[in-house]
Parts: sequence; C-alpha cells; structure tokens
Amino acid sequence: MRILIFLAYLWSGLIAAQGNADKKAELPKLAWQKGPIQASIGDKATISVPEGFVFLDAPNTSKFLEINGNPARTGHYLFAPSSGAWWSVFTFDPSGYVKDDEKIDPDKLISSLKAKDESSNEERKRLGMPALYTEGWQVPPHYDDQSKRLEWGTRLRTESGKYLVNYTSRLLGRSGVMSAILVSNPETLSTNTSQFQNALKEFSYVPGEQYAQYKSGDKLAEYGLAALIVGGAAAVATKKGLWAPILAFLAASWKFVIAGIAALGAGLGKIFGRKKG
Repeated sequence: MRILIFLAYLWSGLIAAQGNADKKAELPKLAWQKGPIQASIGDKATISVPEGFVFLDAPNTSKFLEINGNPARTGHYLFAPSSGAWWSVFTFDPSGYVKDDEKIDPDKLISSLKAKDESSNEERKRLGMPALYTEGWQVPPHYDDQSKRLEWGTRLRTESGKYLVNYTSRLLGRSGVMSAILVSNPETLSTNTSQFQNALKEFSYVPGEQYAQYKSGDKLAEYGLAALIVGGAAAVATKKGLWAPILAFLAASWKFVIAGIAALGAGLGKIFGRKKG
C-alpha cells in the first residue's frame, strides 16, 4: 500500500516541480553516491551501482521527491544513470512470502485492468487529472523462476491520442516484494528498459531474505503473481469490499509512472553531465 500512496501524489508533485524551478537548485546538494559502489536498499537488499550511475539512500531520496513537489516518503531508494535519461525507485513491501506457482493469464489480466478504466478515470477527473485508457500490453507479464522477478509493461493512451508505457518489476523475497519502478520517456523505453534490466541483475536480497530461504511458519502474502500485476494488496482489498477508500490511490498510481514524472529526473543530466549512462 505504501507504493500506492507514494505514486498517488506524483502527478500533483510534477505540477509543483514545474512551477518552482528554484527547487531544482537543491538537487546538487543531495548526497549523491556515484558508482562504482555497492549500495544498500534498507536492510533487505543490495544493488551494484556501476560507473556512470548514481544512488540515493532513503533520506536523500525523500528529499529528492520533496524537491520535486512530492511528499517526503520513507523507505524509498533512487537508482539512475548520471545522464538523467531515466531513473528508478525501489521500495520494499513486507507483505510476506508470495507463492509463485500461479499461472499468469495475460488476456484475463489486461481485461481486468481495462475494466477499471471507467471508475479510475472518474476519480482522476475529480482529482483534476486527465483520463488514461489501457490499450494493451507493451510487454506481456512474464515471470523468471530463476531470478524470481515478475515484469510487465502496460501501453496506455491519453485523451489526446498520445501513447505511454508503464514498466514495472517485482522482485520476490522471503518476507515480501521489492518494487522497482522505471521512470522513462516512452520514446527511449526500449533502450532504458535494457539498461534497467541489466542493473537488476546486480540486485540481490541479503542473506536471510532470499526467496529460497523461506521456512514453514513464515508470513504468507494474501495474494499471488496475478494480483501483483492488478494491484497487489489493493486487489485483495477490493475483494473484501474495501475498494472505495483506495480508489483514489489506484486512480493516480500505476498509470502515472511514465505519464507524468519522467521530467522530474531531467535535472540529473545537468548535475553529472550526459556523457555516461
């Protein structure tokens, strides 16, 4: 639920950031960690940050989001090429061990996502946001049993006819799921996704948190792979009749990852230059 709340504010944050360029001057003051380094994502995982890439710990990622007009959030970590061509945010959901024995039906899942368009767009309108429509899969959901990584890309259409793509990765662990959200311009999504996927090869859970270390008695998540795609904990809440309280979060969350916030990372290129990444 934390990632839903975080993303729900990003669109309003974009407007605030665009209207206050002075805040961008604060970006160079953040404690940027330049590769090559080994960075910690909380106490759950690590990721190798190669040369030409940068990382922010949780306090500085919180400041990064705040500088760009978003509410300060805890437990979020930023990873990006120093060029600012794209950036990503990692956050861990301690939902429990997600069983990965569920068969994924892409056609059924995309139909489920499309079915939410009408209600979510009504809420988006109430919040002053433009409507977005689910067109189909840019990258169909696929799960890698070796890396325990679930990924998918959703193709969206704006009211003006512009196409956008959201790309999401979920990395399963023993006590929960790490969410890795790629923020990219649609025009460069293919190249940026390739770089992002290469970066994820250097992601690993710390000993004791790895998926294979599950033991009987560990907390189990209330959902499987399919629910991670259509809303995770939110999907469970809808089945329990709790849709109304979380509708606003869903309406402004998974559909705005690419649509609104790619510009927020543009300042990185000015700080570190655009020769690398």
